[in-house]
Amino acid sequence: MSDHKTPTRVVVLGGGYAGTVAANHLLMRADVDVTLVNPRPRFVERIRLHQFVAATGTATVDYGTLLGNGVRLVVDSATRIDTAARAVLLASGGALDYDYVIYAVGSTCATPASVPGAAEHAWPIAEFEQAQRLRDAIGELDPYAPVTVVGAGLTGIETAAELAEQGRTVTLVCGGMLAPSLSEPGRRSIAKWFVRNGVEVRETAVVAEVRPDSVVLGDGTVLPSAVTIWTAGFGVPEIAARSGLRTDPLGRLLTDETLTSVDDDRIVAAGDAAAPSGRPLRMSCQAAGPLGAQAADTVLSRIAGSEPAPIDQAFVASCVSLGRRAATFQLARKDDTPLNFFIGGRTGASIKEAICKKTVRAIGHEARKPGSFVWRKGGRRPGRPAFVAPAATKP
Repeated sequence: MSDHKTPTRVVVLGGGYAGTVAANHLLMRADVDVTLVNPRPRFVERIRLHQFVAATGTATVDYGTLLGNGVRLVVDSATRIDTAARAVLLASGGALDYDYVIYAVGSTCATPASVPGAAEHAWPIAEFEQAQRLRDAIGELDPYAPVTVVGAGLTGIETAAELAEQGRTVTLVCGGMLAPSLSEPGRRSIAKWFVRNGVEVRETAVVAEVRPDSVVLGDGTVLPSAVTIWTAGFGVPEIAARSGLRTDPLGRLLTDETLTSVDDDRIVAAGDAAAPSGRPLRMSCQAAGPLGAQAADTVLSRIAGSEPAPIDQAFVASCVSLGRRAATFQLARKDDTPLNFFIGGRTGASIKEAICKKTVRAIGHEARKPGSFVWRKGGRRPGRPAFVAPAATKP
């Protein structure tokens, strides 16, 4: 009799920061068959999409430099997970059988239906194809045509700053507060940069309507806007809900503290589409990479018959670029609350660029040396409870 064991089949859904790390990390075991499903043939650096839109940089990397030799890339989109048959159904009509799924489908732009004209006339930037269309639209504009950016989180700030540095006339509509995730000193540093570079900041204004050539604010003010860019909020793909798996109100897969689905221990989530204990981490590549490594470790633990470890991830900082020559590097506590300390200017920009480069290099390093990506920080993150099963029912 042959003692050859059938490899364990793991399908990773999503080839972003979490999915690529997870796929490479799984190669720690030689008896794991890893398939990565992604709708694009190249890796997208989402943290550089604002540069791509402003034509100051690129935002894609060849998967050949990022994936280990044992990872099979399938360029397709998952439409549903058939948990009974243990198969991932694909948009092309095919299916992939699995023993485990790592659900790392990421996030998308959320354009609110409650704002008239937003879906029709605003330009999202969350995904590569959206950024490509926006880049083309910006390129066709008169250099002095007014541009409005809606949303004053990190994406909105970086987009507004990148375009302003190119000489564009930019208005930033914040909807409440500029850079709400930063400390007061950090926010002031960004506000000062905007003043120096001619960005009009409407901090408390909200958008009531988006028109083809203007934006109407809540107080009735009409702002001329040749292109309106929407960065206010993210959503997630609906694959989990479509598959009969429980999700949080935004649609993120509900998991326990080991990132395992509360409905199916063969499905493990990572990145923006994961909601551990119903309390997800901030959507970011800073969270996605370590979550990808932990999701892979959870699967490897189950294959080995051992108990998976709970989340113990911590944050250290957040960094927002202000064009190509400045940035605000905001230090934070482990629970992601900001400290009253930041590093700005050219030094901040150097740190920001180093982080962006290191993020991609770490994925490639994991491909060459599976297991090198370390996610453990030493103890459960402050304020995270032990998992309690949510009361929600299946959709």
